[in-house]
Amino acid sequence: MSELPTLNLPDGHTRLLLHSCCAPCSGEVMETMVRSGIDFTIFFYNPNIHPRREYDLRKDENQRFADKHGIPVIDADYDMENWFERVKGMEHEPERGVRCTTCFEMRFERTALYAYENGFSLISSSLGISRWKNFRQVTDAGIRAAERYGNVAYWEYNWRKAGGADRMVEISKRENFYQQEYCGCAYSLRDTNLHRLKAGRDVIRIGEMYYGQPTPTE
Repeated sequence: MSELPTLNLPDGHTRLLLHSCCAPCSGEVMETMVRSGIDFTIFFYNPNIHPRREYDLRKDENQRFADKHGIPVIDADYDMENWFERVKGMEHEPERGVRCTTCFEMRFERTALYAYENGFSLISSSLGISRWKNFRQVTDAGIRAAERYGNVAYWEYNWRKAGGADRMVEISKRENFYQQEYCGCAYSLRDTNLHRLKAGRDVIRIGEMYYGQPTPTE
């Protein structure tokens, strides 16, 4: 595995509230911050993830890895109905489009609110490490959410840098994390399955794929 960098929180901040989307994306982020001696707490708020079984799998993997390192986790409400209401009318928007922006903003607004109410002056997210996400789109949504509160800032660190994206995969294989096959929301699941069917592949089977294990025969 490539060497983990040593990081410091920016601008004199001493505590971080990290929005985590899943264990594969946040594993490298958590290990780097633990090694760097950063005081941080995980905030798990992802009402976009559908169906509930997929949500529970992702949350449980995240909790398992955080427990291994003694990292506190805030388990926020699922809030699925609120998410569907927020993205109403955007059901057929493409990935990385306005629906994704709205989704990021909703999750970061809740993260920033919790930070404001509980003494965290800095927030960030593991979402930006994924190559499937637009890093600027994620970061701008985080900045806008933090700006709602005068004493909360968003840390714009790019976790893909310095080998972070490669370590994310290495850690996922080492830990045998659950390997999700779509972004997370119902519309992503729908579109991914349509693409797979057009390519002559079976639809996604939730709960079967894990990093470091053979891929199920389709």
